[in-house]
Order: sequence, then C-alpha cells, then structure tokens
Amino acid sequence: MPYLDHAATTPLRPAVAEQVARDLSATWANPSSQHAAGRRASARLAEARSRLAHALGVDPHEVLLTSGGTEADALVVSGRARAVPGGRLVVSPIEHPGVLDSARRAVSDLGAGLDLLEVDDAGRVDPGSLARAVGPSSGGPVSLVSVMAANNETGVVQDMAALVACVREATGESRPGREGYVPVHSDVVAALGRVEVDFHGWGLDAMSLSGHKLGAPVGVGALVARRDLVLRPVTGGGGQERGLRSGTQDVVAARALALAVELAVAEREAEAARLEVLRSRLLAGATVVPGVRATLPDGVAHLPSTVHLWVEEAEAESLLMALDLAGVEASAGSACHAGVLQPSEVVLAMGLSEEAARATLRVSMGGTTTAQDVERLLAALPGAVEVSRRARAVRG
Repeated sequence: MPYLDHAATTPLRPAVAEQVARDLSATWANPSSQHAAGRRASARLAEARSRLAHALGVDPHEVLLTSGGTEADALVVSGRARAVPGGRLVVSPIEHPGVLDSARRAVSDLGAGLDLLEVDDAGRVDPGSLARAVGPSSGGPVSLVSVMAANNETGVVQDMAALVACVREATGESRPGREGYVPVHSDVVAALGRVEVDFHGWGLDAMSLSGHKLGAPVGVGALVARRDLVLRPVTGGGGQERGLRSGTQDVVAARALALAVELAVAEREAEAARLEVLRSRLLAGATVVPGVRATLPDGVAHLPSTVHLWVEEAEAESLLMALDLAGVEASAGSACHAGVLQPSEVVLAMGLSEEAARATLRVSMGGTTTAQDVERLLAALPGAVEVSRRARAVRG
C-alpha cells in the first residue's frame, strides 16, 4: 500500500530504531542525578545536544529539547508574548497551528497584539506587508515575527534570508538586545532535510523542528534559540532547557533526534533530486485528470517532497476515503487538527475559494516512496475523483 503522507509523519529510520533499542536498556537514569548512572546519562545527553547542534550549524547552548515542533512553536510564541507585555506578534496566515493558535491565545490570554501578514497566490509572504508590520509607524513594539520556512500543506518555500533582511531594514536595528530589535522565528519542521536550512546565515533568532518528520520517534523535537533571546516560561520546575521547559529530559529521544537529523542533512541533496523527479511525474499525471488543479503556480520554490492539489466539484473527505479504499494513503493537508477535516486556512489565505479549500489533496513523499507508489496513486486518482464528485452531488 503506497504511503504518501510523509509530511504528517515518516517511518522510523532503521538506524534510529536500532539505536533506540540499544539505548532503552543502557540509558535509563535521570540526567540531573549526581550518581554515576545519572552522570552517564548527562554525558550522553550533552553528546546528543552537541551532535544535533553540529548538524544544524548552531551552538549546543542554543538547542532546547522539546516534545516536537508544535511545542517548540508554542514555547517561542508564548515566551515572547510574556517577555514583551502588550507587544505585537507578526505572523503569516499560513503558519502551522502551533504558531497561529498560540498567537491567538496570546491575544486572548495575555493581551498581545496580532498582525497577520499578506501572502501572494503561492503563499509567499509579501515583503511590503512585513515592512509595514514592523516599521516605526506600525503601532507599538513587536515581540516576534514568525514565518515558516516551508509550508507543511502546500510545500511553498519562503526566502527566509530576504524576509529577515526586510525586518532589519524596516526596523533600522540589526543588533540583538538593542531597542527596536525585532526577533524572527521560523518553523522549519517541513523544510529540514528537504531544502537548505541555515539558522545563522538567514539571521534567525529562533527556529522549531520535529523528529518524527525525519525518521525519529514521535515525541521529540527542538527549539533553537539564540542565547540572548529573552523568553518567559509558561510553567515552573527544575529549570532544565534554560528554564524554558522544565522536566526530566528524555536522553534516548534526544539521541534519536540527533541521529535522524544527521542522516537527513547528509542525504538531503541526493534525496531532493530523487524526489523532484517523482514530484514532476506526479504533478504531470494528476493534472491531466479533468478538474484536478495544482495549488502552487509554476516556477515557485517548493519542497521536492510535496504535491498539493485541489479538485473541482469534490470534497476532501470522500476523496481520501476513496483513495484509502484503493490502497493509497494520503491526506488533505495538515494532520495537526485532531483528525477533523476543515477548509484549509492556507488555501484561503492564498486567495482560493472555500470550495477549493474543502477539496484539497496533499501527497507527500519520503525515503520509502518509489516510482511505483506514484503510479499507483495516478492509477487510483481518476476513480477516486469520480467517487468524491458523486458523493458531493448526493449531499447537495
């Protein structure tokens, strides 16, 4: 059965699974304990953090371990809202729920302001909108700008270096800690291992990543944050992870994340070239089906692993069910809404209709995807589209 939902989660890498199996019996002590077993665990945790930092091109002190990308997003958004009372959060409307929902809660619970940026028909952030949102006449301090490097639904890739440069130029301040300096965060969960990610080269202050998109187990991720970025924790505790995320660290998971990121970064270029060939075939084959449209315009920077479509006179739920019955596993978009299919906020922000936003199909590929998987999908797609259209017609 072709599995084409790697953007939701990807299978555990064999090398990571083998390491986890060994670590479960060898690395069980609390790394905060002072006895010999605790010191061994602490050393392994430090090694994992160092390896992860090296793979990401950052300093180990900048790596804060989390349960995943959603928590990392929430920690930086809420942490900045608490650090700058009454400050404004400036985010794109196509962000992951970890950013958007956290920002909306900061408005209702903490009195933060929220500015949603404008995007074009591909979902790319408009630099003019960003400059206006952070400029001197924008109306009060900005606590954080957050733009995801690559969208988890459509696969559109932002020019993060240019967007950060836009913030620095519009504010007139490029030195962290100075009055008027605006920190920039990026969710790189979808981007890491698929396109180049350059924390310091882009000029970021924080970025979020998740392990289970890269072949690590579910339940581990990281927030990379500059040491001078002030974040206020939501909860108290023992002060682990620079006091932002207290609690006993999962050494086994940290080591799994480090290995998965190392492997993903090492194979990125070769894997991207392989997947781009499959993506081109999938797009060409899918869009010859009457009424099946590519969401992204031609020539837009994109993830090599993701194809996003919308289907005229259809609906996502019945389309996915028909594909599932045909033995093809795909999705409508983000899997982070507790399994509830809703009109895609991303598609709506791009200017497409609600009808299109209710009839999306995301096909996301990964290390296990083959040309045969793509052909299976293309063979099943016309029938699934017809089933979906009939179901929609019956429901009126």
